[in-house]
Amino acid sequence: MKEHDNLPLNDFIEYPTAEMLARSEQFYQQVKRRHSIRSFSDRPVDKRIIENCLKAAGTAPSGANHQPWQFVAIENPEIKKQIREQAEFHERGFYEGRAGEEWLEALKPLGTDASKPYLEHAPWLIAIFSQKRGGLNKDDDKTNYYVHESVGIATGFLINALHNAGLATLTHTPKPMSFLNKICQRGEHERAFMLLIAGYPGEDASVPEHATNKKALNEIATFL
Repeated sequence: MKEHDNLPLNDFIEYPTAEMLARSEQFYQQVKRRHSIRSFSDRPVDKRIIENCLKAAGTAPSGANHQPWQFVAIENPEIKKQIREQAEFHERGFYEGRAGEEWLEALKPLGTDASKPYLEHAPWLIAIFSQKRGGLNKDDDKTNYYVHESVGIATGFLINALHNAGLATLTHTPKPMSFLNKICQRGEHERAFMLLIAGYPGEDASVPEHATNKKALNEIATFL
């Protein structure tokens, strides 16, 4: 393929307006059922489901199509234990004052603390890394562009794919996250972006009422 060759758009599906409206409403109703939970069952989840969701995440748009992300899907109990130990160590410092009073006050309605048992109980942890350098091909060593934007979009794709598959999720960002590089054996050119927990809800899973308070359309969107 030449550098500027284009392929015809042959997989786009156009729907009648009425169907478009119905599909957009159906998607909204589905995605609004996605909640961040902090109690996960240890029931196993077929690896093929995770693979399909990661493939969906990999279709996200990215700067220059460099796809500057790496997903490390973790099922191994020993590795999950290491991650929990390190995450809780850093989280204790966070909750004991490093976060600052305003941040801790904002977290109170969610009832979070330094204890993260779900990091061991959930069947899958997905560590998401951003890459400063890389490129389209495996051995490329080029500057990546719009890295955080690109990885953020791919992470959104992944969360929706997992939810669509029937799994619960939680986004987790321990501070600092550099320990994930060592545990997951990632190089210096990569930076831990987020830790995503995925699995079935535990029997005692709940949703903080505070988290169900979503801004109205007129508060988040402007039409000109």
